[in-house]
Order: sequence, then structure tokens, then C-alpha cells
Amino acid sequence: MAANYTTLQGQYLAFIYYYTKITGHAPSEADIQRYFEVSPASVHQMILTLERRGFINRIPGRARTIKLSLTRAQLPDLE
Repeated sequence: MAANYTTLQGQYLAFIYYYTKITGHAPSEADIQRYFEVSPASVHQMILTLERRGFINRIPGRARTIKLSLTRAQLPDLE
């Protein structure tokens, strides 16, 4: 089953996957901001979009609670 996400959304999802795998916890929005070199507002909007589209789950107001709803096989490689 192929997930229907944009190229940029796929890169955010891949980053979340690899960051979690390497560190043992989900990235903060600041971690994502540093990696993609974008504004805090851009990251926050992307997180809300990914959640609304069902690609991630999180607990609003709690740090590092992002969990992917996709398997590794459904994610692109991180570029």
C-alpha cells in the first residue's frame, strides 16, 4: 500500500523515522527545524498537516510524542 504524501512530506516522515531510530525518541520541532533549515512556523504547520492526513499521531502540548502511522516500507529514503 503506497502512502499518498508529497515529496516534502515524505522527507519529514523519513526524518522522523530515522531520528527516532537513532536516538530512541521522537524529534522535537526544533530538531526538525534545524535539519530542514526552515522556520518554526513551517515545521509546526507540517506537523499539523501530517497529523491531519493520518501519517503521524501525537499528543498536543507534550514534547516528543510524534509516532509514525506508516511502516518503514511506506517511507521514502531520507535525502
